[in-house]
Amino acid sequence: MSETFHLSAPPGFRGLHPDLPIETYHRHLPHWRQAGATYAITFRLSDSIPQVQLRSLQRWREIWERSNGQPQTDADWELLAKQITHRTEAWLDEGYGECVFENPALADVMAKSMLQFQNDRYLTSCYCVMHNHVHLVMKPLGDHLLEKILRDLKGYVSRMVNRELHREGPLWTQESHDRIIRDEEHLYRVIQYIGNNPKKAGYEEQQWVRWIHPEWESKGWGFRDS
Repeated sequence: MSETFHLSAPPGFRGLHPDLPIETYHRHLPHWRQAGATYAITFRLSDSIPQVQLRSLQRWREIWERSNGQPQTDADWELLAKQITHRTEAWLDEGYGECVFENPALADVMAKSMLQFQNDRYLTSCYCVMHNHVHLVMKPLGDHLLEKILRDLKGYVSRMVNRELHREGPLWTQESHDRIIRDEEHLYRVIQYIGNNPKKAGYEEQQWVRWIHPEWESKGWGFRDS
């Protein structure tokens, strides 16, 4: 794609800046933070992957670490994260678990919540609400931290869903997967992946809950099938 990619950066987007500092922390997954950057984010429902597959993933990780050692560098962590993501996203599309966002009203709650503080705390550029997980492109604004934005967002939706379904307990896994989008070409691939996810998972078109910023779409950044 590099030789033919020609789109200019959409309004408000900034990818990874080579000259600005990056903060890193690790839990089960690595997390990189850079002020002013735009992120691709995935978070999932707590029951969206069967325990047998999670145990299989843990065994795979133990084997990987015996062969490669504990991740030490950012490159090590990035390689590990890519391989984990490749496995888990395929499982997510199988539609395991309660799949609360198969309910259109609850999917709408999720969708609207990602725009609740648009242009105040963050710039949401693109999202897709799957039945058991969510994909999102977001840039925190000002002094607002991505961790707090996601914590507040997931907490609000959890309360709304639990109240509507008369359920208790955690709705989400605690940790989200996020990465800084490197540049315009990377951004384009992320947007197309997000836009294609419902079709790839076999959803009927009337079940698609996805959105791209209208200004981005007008400048050629829309989903390819729209």
